[in-house]
Amino acid sequence: MKKVLFPLISLLILPFLFPACLFAKKEASMSHVRSSLSSAKDLSTHDESSVTMGAERFDQYLSALEGRRVAVMSNQTGMVGDVHLVDALVERGIKVVAIFSPEHGFRGTADAGEHVSSSVDEKTGIPIWSLYGDGGGKPSAERMAEVDVLLFDMQDVGLRFYTYYISMARLMDACAEHGKKMIVLDRPNPNGFYVDGPLLNMKYKSGVGWLPIPVVHGMTLGELALMINGEKWLPEGRVCDLTVVPCENYTHQTRYEPPIAPSPNLPTIQSIYLYPSTCLFEGTVMSLGRGTSFPFEAYGHPDYKGSDFSFTPRSVPGAKNPPLLNQKCFGVDLRNIPHEKIWEKGFDLSYIIDAYHNLNIGEAFFTSFFEKLIGVDYIREDIMAGKSTDAIKAKWADDVKQFKQQRRPYLLYKEI
Repeated sequence: MKKVLFPLISLLILPFLFPACLFAKKEASMSHVRSSLSSAKDLSTHDESSVTMGAERFDQYLSALEGRRVAVMSNQTGMVGDVHLVDALVERGIKVVAIFSPEHGFRGTADAGEHVSSSVDEKTGIPIWSLYGDGGGKPSAERMAEVDVLLFDMQDVGLRFYTYYISMARLMDACAEHGKKMIVLDRPNPNGFYVDGPLLNMKYKSGVGWLPIPVVHGMTLGELALMINGEKWLPEGRVCDLTVVPCENYTHQTRYEPPIAPSPNLPTIQSIYLYPSTCLFEGTVMSLGRGTSFPFEAYGHPDYKGSDFSFTPRSVPGAKNPPLLNQKCFGVDLRNIPHEKIWEKGFDLSYIIDAYHNLNIGEAFFTSFFEKLIGVDYIREDIMAGKSTDAIKAKWADDVKQFKQQRRPYLLYKEI
């Protein structure tokens, strides 16, 4: 299989490296969803370079934008050939009145959770309205009054605590509330080949967990948008006027490697594959490598015992104040674990369990953020009780089975 790889050490996002693709559209109705399942191709051995995105098939959605005021929700991953989607639309005479920016900002260089202010795109002069900072996560009625159609195009990685789907849901709600059209231009999910982890207990709903879905949901954002509508997950049961423009030549068996890092601390495909498991360290006293060239590909702490591997988190773009800043951490290097081994283990608690027992500090190992990430209260208790990874995973097996059935009507691509 031909691979499309990230720059290995890039923590600054390079926004104009997306390869040229062809694109396709299907209406986001349930009849189209079901017909797509019957016609999808088996791409388990297919060259991933033939996968096409949702954004460059202009003949399929440009007519819905002509003569209308368009807002674009995107970031550095929203490339059409070698230009950004916003620039491509402007070149074609589309009236782009605003750009919505998510977590990490429009160009993708802000820290996780960092306040991102509204500004102006230097190249086009188009206003940038931040949803992650002074925007409060959802555009105001005044801003929605300036828009007729909202176009959404971002590269996701398929995790419940990866916030781009939350931004999408909030925009869907704004469109539903104010009678606006929303078009989602779909992209593959690099973790789209499996489902794992417990369903979110909604008492832990937060900015890193917004829907009752597993940690690894295995869906593209287009599919998830259909599910949000179909399951009436928007506030007060609102339904968005939605069209999804899906990828072509993609199934949930395709191992897709995005050519542009979706956020500053996911610079490699290894980090994306490990992210479901190592992100849990955000809810502990450990470092997961933020402030190094290998975030999410290692874990450590100054008091971790029995390891010769070490790293020291520094202040770098995308991680200005990482945990354990300037402290030498000992721990475990995950950079050379084969992809196949990561896939086999899926959402893996063994790293957290190892670190918990190594530090031997009891409940002080965890922070209150852990439950927001994991989404349930029993996992902290089970780890402290000495239960194994397999024993804990068995508890959420029914969650996974239930969710796979629940999501099936909304899938645009063949599943395994």
